[in-house]
Amino acid sequence: MKTVTVLGATGSVGRSTLDLVERAPEAFEVLALTANCDVERLAAAAIRTNARLAVVADESCLPALRDALAGTGIATAGGGDAVCEAAAMGADWTMAAIVGCAGLRPVMTAIRAGGAVALANKEALVSAGEVMTAAAAANGATLLPVDSEHNAIFQCLEPGNRDAVRRIILTASGGPFRDRDAAAMHAITPEQAVAHPNWSMGAKISVDSATMMNKGLELIEAHHLFAMPSDRLDVIVHRQSVVHSLVEYRDGSLLAQLGPSDMRVPIAHTLAWPERMATPMAPLDLVAIGRLDFEAPDPVRFPALRLARAALEAGGARPAILNAANEVAVAAFLDRRIGFLEIAAIVEDTLGRYDPGAPDSLDAVLNVDAEARRIAGGRVKIGV
Repeated sequence: MKTVTVLGATGSVGRSTLDLVERAPEAFEVLALTANCDVERLAAAAIRTNARLAVVADESCLPALRDALAGTGIATAGGGDAVCEAAAMGADWTMAAIVGCAGLRPVMTAIRAGGAVALANKEALVSAGEVMTAAAAANGATLLPVDSEHNAIFQCLEPGNRDAVRRIILTASGGPFRDRDAAAMHAITPEQAVAHPNWSMGAKISVDSATMMNKGLELIEAHHLFAMPSDRLDVIVHRQSVVHSLVEYRDGSLLAQLGPSDMRVPIAHTLAWPERMATPMAPLDLVAIGRLDFEAPDPVRFPALRLARAALEAGGARPAILNAANEVAVAAFLDRRIGFLEIAAIVEDTLGRYDPGAPDSLDAVLNVDAEARRIAGGRVKIGV
């Protein structure tokens, strides 16, 4: 049996992961499940999967978790250190699905424990790419991409033939405002921004998709995962979200991975890797789909892509600043403290105000992250 730990078990990716694990109980043993503070969902999942350990990051929720799991034999713990201890248990396969930079320490802990780490937390790799990839190499850990785009690239890259790659092309749905007039984007509400046309996702990533910052973060992530420079990374808008990404080779071949718009497909690929496993998804009906459309993204209406590519090309601390400022701005938008168009404006303003040296350790990355959040938070309060 493959041992499994899920960091962020109650979020959308965590729930999809457990759906697959529970469909094949003979293949997987769950070591640990973690959540921030959703005790009800965490306890239910721990009982269903007979997990050894359940952890809440918010330590104030630990008494409720203990009560919920009393008499089950499942161990409980609370606090950030406990989440890292769960990540250090040495699972064969760890799902890293804690949203945002909050997942950075647990992800690094899992990497240092070796084994396979399935990355659904793109923000950790964006903020600490060099530090994380160096740790993976030093500890013999395998980083498996879970984002549908990066997983598609992973499947299309021919082993030992990476030097023959001309371009990596990430597809983007364009989000819910791909046809919205620029003048009308001032009035966008959080409810509209989280209503993604193709995917079921959490609020933060849905807003990132609406601004196209999500695709910008994915450019940076692809750079670290596949060792590709910015000038060999492209983005195209593909409304149907059927082609998840493409790899172009120097001989003119263009390989694409197609699949349903359901995260269980890329999760299953990493969960069973290097084998394949069944999923409950129906096969694609290409005749019913009928057509696949592609177009260039609009850099005027979606400046986040420009900001992300500039951060990637500048390197150093810029990606960490970009990510931290974006997390602050998105949270403020969801709380109705700023407007939709102010998200990118606050990110750009923060990048213009803070330019430290390149971080060379996890603590240095976290220091950059904290200062960028402080600056972005100040801009939220006074307006850009």
